[in-house]
Amino acid sequence: MGVWHDVQIESTRGNFNGIILPRSESADEFHIVLKMHTGYNVGLAVETITSIEEKGRKEAHYKIPEKEFPFDPKKPNVKLLGTGGTIASRLDYRTGAVIPAFSPGELYGSVPELADICNLNTEKLYGVFSENMGPDQWRGTAEAIGREIKNGIAGVVIGHGTDTMHHTSAILSFMVQNSPVPIVMVGSQRSSDRPSSDAAINLINATSTAAHSDIAEVMVCMFGPTSDQYGLLHRGTRVRKMHSSYRSTFRTIGDIPIAMVEREKFTPLRDDYKRRRNDTNVTINTAYDDRVSIVYYYPSMKPDIIESLIDNDYKGIIIAGTGLGHVNKPLYPALKKACDKGIHIYMTVQTLWGYVQMYVYDTGRDIMDLGVIPTANMLPEVAYVKLGWALGQSHDREEVKKIMLTPIAGEITEREPHNGYLIYQGGIPEVEEFISQYMK
Repeated sequence: MGVWHDVQIESTRGNFNGIILPRSESADEFHIVLKMHTGYNVGLAVETITSIEEKGRKEAHYKIPEKEFPFDPKKPNVKLLGTGGTIASRLDYRTGAVIPAFSPGELYGSVPELADICNLNTEKLYGVFSENMGPDQWRGTAEAIGREIKNGIAGVVIGHGTDTMHHTSAILSFMVQNSPVPIVMVGSQRSSDRPSSDAAINLINATSTAAHSDIAEVMVCMFGPTSDQYGLLHRGTRVRKMHSSYRSTFRTIGDIPIAMVEREKFTPLRDDYKRRRNDTNVTINTAYDDRVSIVYYYPSMKPDIIESLIDNDYKGIIIAGTGLGHVNKPLYPALKKACDKGIHIYMTVQTLWGYVQMYVYDTGRDIMDLGVIPTANMLPEVAYVKLGWALGQSHDREEVKKIMLTPIAGEITEREPHNGYLIYQGGIPEVEEFISQYMK
């Protein structure tokens, strides 16, 4: 049997039907890779195979189909900025590499529905995995958004890897303020060669949001439920990736999403969002000091961790504390030393939901007396990027405190809604009742 043969294999591991694929060039020769008729791939050790029967032959082609993206003067213009996350792709089985689709023609060939939504243009800003996104890329992305808004774009979509998308959505919420148009971040949990891929639907929903919604904020657009029923639009400072592999991995924390999005429908879940405007005014402020760290407290933590940040000239520390915002007493001298040296230290809670409440117990009040400042219900990652941005504006203690504790993009809320903790967690009567209001 050769590559591309459609075969039926009997093995000691079971029976399999599918097409023999090329092995990765870096792999050993003691296995067969089979694309099953379900669309998924399986690797079979040669020694387990007892018989193979040929059923036919079907060769795959990896070139991404490319068609000229049609221009319609009646449709809004949308810009897709790429940072490295794969929006649409095909897998080259010979190398194991993903071939990305990114040009307008490639995206149109992969997701033709986009032409029904808008006139799409693309620009590749970066080609990095999301863990390699940092201050330089954040600044460049914010500046690119500013340029597009000044040029009169109807909306901006940002393709991004999912792992650090919530960090980027938070910092862009501070670097890009007063936007007149939607700024929509989108990615995919599963690549486009998989039958369960969420890439196309996420891209359709994000592009539709950028082109037609009236929500002029930084948002993350990803699956709502695990099915492809609808997407959710999450505020950039209240969203977090909460599961390593679920397609519905992004959740609004301590609040509810801004809206539900389907291909031709938006259902607002709240009415306090910023509206689209018919102008090109936007504030871009990319000043950022990256000498900031985030420390996740754990029992028996030693003060040398804080000491090392002092010794390495860090200017800000975010602590994800326990409960209402606590750490152990052995850290107190190091925290006092850091504050006395002018390091800005802020407390969040590692529970994610809920508020820092350092007035409740003596331990919390003692920590505040050292100079540590509570941050209400700001998420740890959001506080981390906001402190870097605040220190880019000033190193004056009172000015930084004012910036940190003044809500800019919904990162601090006055209260959590009654269903802010339960929302979309699934299976709970209150949640099902809430969802039923919008799924009639």
